[in-house]
Amino acid sequence: MKRSLRSLCLAGLLLALLVGSPSPSGAATNLTFSIFFPPTHAQAQAALDFAKEIEKRTGDTVRVTPFPGGTLTKAPQVYDGVVTGITDLGNSCFAYTRGRFPVTAALDLPMGYPSGQVASEVANAFVKEVAPAELKDVKVLYVHAHGPGLLHTKKPVRTLEDLKGMKIRATGLSAQVVEALGGVPVAMPQGGTYEALQKGVVEGTFGPIEALKGWKQAEVVKYTTDCVSVGYTTAMFVVMNRAKWDALPEETKAIIDQVSAEWSAVHGRAWDAADAE
Repeated sequence: MKRSLRSLCLAGLLLALLVGSPSPSGAATNLTFSIFFPPTHAQAQAALDFAKEIEKRTGDTVRVTPFPGGTLTKAPQVYDGVVTGITDLGNSCFAYTRGRFPVTAALDLPMGYPSGQVASEVANAFVKEVAPAELKDVKVLYVHAHGPGLLHTKKPVRTLEDLKGMKIRATGLSAQVVEALGGVPVAMPQGGTYEALQKGVVEGTFGPIEALKGWKQAEVVKYTTDCVSVGYTTAMFVVMNRAKWDALPEETKAIIDQVSAEWSAVHGRAWDAADAE
């Protein structure tokens, strides 16, 4: 009887140890996330919230470490960083690697986008429907885009004659918009624009009006030309390393897909709130 009781206690103790011990297969998946926006920017906050939502809905079986402000990979290198595995997730602009994404570049045409929400819905739906082959080396989580790109300058531009010959910072197809309007395009990501305006390297920039606060450009420009009829946008991606995606359990993939399906609209609303402010 004593021997049976001792054996039963020992078996119970072993079972408790097995249940209480973490299983190697149940270890959390840790992901890095490169974000080109500065950490205080509304779009960086939206991306950070995306990371937190994934952690929440997966019960912390997926943990995301964000690197805003281009601290892990600079804006033009974010996509390649994801492809090569330098980072697991990445958020930047297609236009920052001009010529690499000829299909998605169509989204940046000056089609008179009225808002960030509309631009984000169009961009996300376009990439889902068309599934461009140029994006096959990553898992596309979602796409979003800013509201109407406007002209911000150090001196007033009220006519095409005023713009003629002015050096204007632009990216991707917006550089062609500058050229078509008579200006001189200077290709540059947003991160370098403040200094370029401050030092007179450029005399103006094309971008959503939120950039006056989000990138602090109101400190170095004095005028905005309300040219909504041009209404170009810049499509932006949130993508994941293909091998890292393929290694995830199916239930985890389903959760990330669900969150991603919601988050393009989150960014769209954030664009519009920042523009309004």
